[in-house]
Amino acid sequence: MTRPYEVAVRAEAELGEGPTWDAAAGRLLWIDILGSRLHTYDPDTGRRTVRRTEQHIGAVKPRAGGGLVLNLRDGVGLLDPDGGFGWLHHEPVPGHRANDAAVAPDGALWAGTMRYDEAPGGGTLSRVTGDGSVAVVLDDVAVSNGTGWSPDGRLMYYIDSPTRRVDVFDHADGRISGRRTLVEIEESAGFPDGLTVDAEGCVWVALWQGSAVRRYTPDGELDRVIELPVPLVTACAFGGAGLTDLYVTTARVGLTDPPALAGSLFVVPGAGKGLAQPVFAG
Repeated sequence: MTRPYEVAVRAEAELGEGPTWDAAAGRLLWIDILGSRLHTYDPDTGRRTVRRTEQHIGAVKPRAGGGLVLNLRDGVGLLDPDGGFGWLHHEPVPGHRANDAAVAPDGALWAGTMRYDEAPGGGTLSRVTGDGSVAVVLDDVAVSNGTGWSPDGRLMYYIDSPTRRVDVFDHADGRISGRRTLVEIEESAGFPDGLTVDAEGCVWVALWQGSAVRRYTPDGELDRVIELPVPLVTACAFGGAGLTDLYVTTARVGLTDPPALAGSLFVVPGAGKGLAQPVFAG
């Protein structure tokens, strides 16, 4: 039986996360949260880079003016094309760190946080604009994770992992309302982690402790399952010139006998058709 996946980058990331296609540079960005590392990968040349960050990093996204925006332990920072760094929003909270983040259709960063001990209600989801304005959107979160929007931008999908749910909100003008459940993940399948939305409006969900990525229709019907040879599957994103390849990050943190490929970056060629992702307006 032919495996649907390939190993894009063999690595031993403690907590690989946040794959993001940087269209302007023709490369994939991804991170190791607990390893404090920012990775890039060019699938055309195989070129890789690794940059160590000064603190735990939850997400990285391209900026409209060049460079990157980073969701870091102590706030949101800006990395310039020349390597210079500065804080856009600096608000250290003892016991907290950044987690997943996503850029909305209007260019705002929706940045998640959590407590290191994953205590219920200890995390947030905030909307950060290019001028550094911050508004807390959700303040009763345990592990803020996957966030994404429907192709028309009218729906926002969101995961607070311990709930085992993928929720959906109505979205307009940077505000969300009408929270309801799209799908609930059964206990035997693990916890929902990162997500991405494809051009057909289907939601792809990475399953922590589930060794898989699942695709759900906009009605919440299970449409496809891609099994992987590692248990801790963290996030997924479409990339490549045609946005047809699905990149998947994984982790090895806490595994007493991790599989050889745990912590690697995988790719599923021709998995579907992704959406062009907005860049941060800052």
